[in-house]
Amino acid sequence: MKVSGFSFVRNAVKLDYPVVESIMSILPMVEEFVISVGKSDDGTLEMIRALNEPKIKIIESIWDDSLRSGGRVLAVETDKALAAIDPKSDWAFYIQADEIVHEQYHTPLRKAMAQHLENPKVEGLLLHYHHFYGSYDYVGDSRKWYRNEIRIIRNIPGMHSFRDAQGFRINNKLIHVKQTDGWMYHYGWVKPPDIQQRKHIEFNKLWHSDDWVKKNIPETESCDYSKIDSLKKFEGSHPKVMKKRIQQKNWNFDFDPTKKDFGLKARILHLIEQKTGWRPGEYKNYIKI
Repeated sequence: MKVSGFSFVRNAVKLDYPVVESIMSILPMVEEFVISVGKSDDGTLEMIRALNEPKIKIIESIWDDSLRSGGRVLAVETDKALAAIDPKSDWAFYIQADEIVHEQYHTPLRKAMAQHLENPKVEGLLLHYHHFYGSYDYVGDSRKWYRNEIRIIRNIPGMHSFRDAQGFRINNKLIHVKQTDGWMYHYGWVKPPDIQQRKHIEFNKLWHSDDWVKKNIPETESCDYSKIDSLKKFEGSHPKVMKKRIQQKNWNFDFDPTKKDFGLKARILHLIEQKTGWRPGEYKNYIKI
């Protein structure tokens, strides 16, 4: 069984993406790792080259910043990396530049890929998600955060990234997936507040016009992490590759997990989910089998 990893990134230094940690977290599980590096002005390409890892294959890319509708450029860049993996690979493991795989899931995820290798009905595998917010001590637990996502796909014709690179399709059709026991650690909302605000502005430019961004994104120097509906304390351990980054954290964020900023309907739905594990009306961009 051969597995390729793939990802894309641009301006990882300026926007403080843990892309090095992301790559290193998946490298033990794959035979190669393809990363499409968009033209950057902050040394991102040099940083990844400096890893000097023989498994890593870098392709250089120019992003089409006119593809703002629905964040389409993100899917286009994902597909560039996917197209560059070894055609002999059985599985393709996708990871975004702010996602990390905990080392405790390396073996279970490889086993899941081996288990379903000979069953072509299984076109992808789902991972659970921890979405860290504000600091490394809290995770989002409201309906605004997706609970599962496709991160392992078969390397077959017609497979492509969908919309804003949130999931995958085969010739625009939903793919059939199995749930794994693995968890993805998403750190996209854990940055110094000033950099988080900068990232928030740049990220919205992938969806909207400059005028829209000026009208709708507050012109503040730092992100106000307190404006969140619900968080819970994270009780587990972080991936080893994140140890240094966590130790270097230089801002404070404290939150009362009992605080719930919900309207009546959202509060009822949240209580149902907490009591039963069922999320009424949950969006699923896949068919679970």
